[in-house]
Amino acid sequence: MRQAAGVKRRLVSIIGISFAAGALTATYLIDRPQAAVGTTSATAEPSPVATAGYTSSLEAKHLSMPVAGIKPSQLHDTFDDARAAGRRHDAIDIMAPRGTEVRAVEDGTIKKLFTSKAGGLTIYEFDPTETYSYYYAHLDHYAPGLQEGQHVTRGELLAYVGSTGNASPDAPHLHFAIARLEPSKSWWKGDAINPYPLLSK
Repeated sequence: MRQAAGVKRRLVSIIGISFAAGALTATYLIDRPQAAVGTTSATAEPSPVATAGYTSSLEAKHLSMPVAGIKPSQLHDTFDDARAAGRRHDAIDIMAPRGTEVRAVEDGTIKKLFTSKAGGLTIYEFDPTETYSYYYAHLDHYAPGLQEGQHVTRGELLAYVGSTGNASPDAPHLHFAIARLEPSKSWWKGDAINPYPLLSK
């Protein structure tokens, strides 16, 4: 009987120790700081990625500056700036005097010439593979003869900086955006990509 009682006491002690160890381990795992998925350090360069739509092929294109006479150091990252109705800007504004030349950032096709209430006079250019769309907005006027379906080359004159749409007349600029197109290749749809890191290097 004494031997049996001793065995029972040892089993109870072992079980108690196991529960205690398990509780300590659980406490450590719960209280331990977790790294946020997809976060970067504060010193990291701004990412061109707004969604999963970005690929290294876009960076390899070495896009040209869309506004004549503007240097990369003059650009400001306004991609995440808030706009009306709680939406994000999803573009950068390149300030320049009215009438400054707007040029194609790479070879492509003029997919759509469109006038909208917000963007004013706009251009949608597709890259040669129809993977990306380049959006030029608030234009003053188009280059003579520009038309939908036209093939353009890097640096070709497309239009002139203005303040059409909802832009302030006192602050003419090019609203420039990049999107990765959806499988439908609809000119008005796509995943927004930050142009700033691609143009500021």
